[in-house]
Amino acid sequence: MRTVEVRNVTKDFENGRGEHGPALENVAFSVAPNEFVSIVGRSGCGKSTLLNLIMGLIAPTSGAILIDGKPVTGPGTDRGMVFQQGGLFPWLTAIRNIEFGPKNAGVGPVERRRLAESLIELVHLGGYEDKYPRELSGGMQQRIAIAPALATQPDILLMDEPFGALDQLTRESMQRELLRIWDTRKSTVVFVTHGIMEAVFLSDRVLVFGIHPGHLKQEFVIDLPRPRQPSSPRFMQYYDEIYEAIH
Repeated sequence: MRTVEVRNVTKDFENGRGEHGPALENVAFSVAPNEFVSIVGRSGCGKSTLLNLIMGLIAPTSGAILIDGKPVTGPGTDRGMVFQQGGLFPWLTAIRNIEFGPKNAGVGPVERRRLAESLIELVHLGGYEDKYPRELSGGMQQRIAIAPALATQPDILLMDEPFGALDQLTRESMQRELLRIWDTRKSTVVFVTHGIMEAVFLSDRVLVFGIHPGHLKQEFVIDLPRPRQPSSPRFMQYYDEIYEAIH
């Protein structure tokens, strides 16, 4: 388990007219080991940019991202990322998708197959190992998409609206599945979503980001026992408070 620290991070981008402007400005927060933190806010507040910075896919213009006190200088096996569209290779079967990362990391065929099979069981898709993504439902595809991110056994799991394209019933099922996996693997999770209900249901803390430029606007500690009941008065109070903070 690792600690993530975002230390006064600003990220500038250039627009089509050659002008520079910050997508994120002076963002600072930390995530404790085994903590589940969600980030919510309007489109354009830099949520996905922040995940890319933590993953090491891009570098901050100023400030720093630190993992256990060490600056992030690029991607690493201590971090895994799940994208909104899943990121599965359509020409590979479910189990081959899971094996792809360990294979590139030099893990031998016996060990990576053992790891992939254990992850297939973890996401409750035993019997679907040899199915291609097109042969799986949306919910199944998202379960498989989580597994490759876990295949390098990362301490930190970054998730960019992974359930955004799912219908409501499937989304709720996947939220519960994610909490089960999180509880089993004891990872540190940073989860980006547009759904306030989703953020309150899943998270230990919810960070609300503002726009123009993206910045940390307000933080909410979700002091509710799990499993959570969205119909409870306290749950709805959190929803209302976060909604007001966003809007």
